[in-house]
Amino acid sequence: MDMQQWAEFFGWCTVINAAFLILAWLIMQVFAEPIKALHRRMFTLDDETLQCVYFKFFGYYKLAIYVFNLAPYIALKIMV
Repeated sequence: MDMQQWAEFFGWCTVINAAFLILAWLIMQVFAEPIKALHRRMFTLDDETLQCVYFKFFGYYKLAIYVFNLAPYIALKIMV
């Protein structure tokens, strides 16, 4: 694969992962109570801890998108 193909690959990875992030956030907003009830039963966590876990999940996922998808895409676009 040449550099242009890698740039295209990382660009699409960024778009797909961002779409998954938005979809997960929307699902969490729409179905918050059933999801929280399920996680409370599975892991015996209180609401405050669950909110913290959800916040960390979305933050870490967004950071992973930036580091592993967006940064290589931008670097390759600069190089090509």
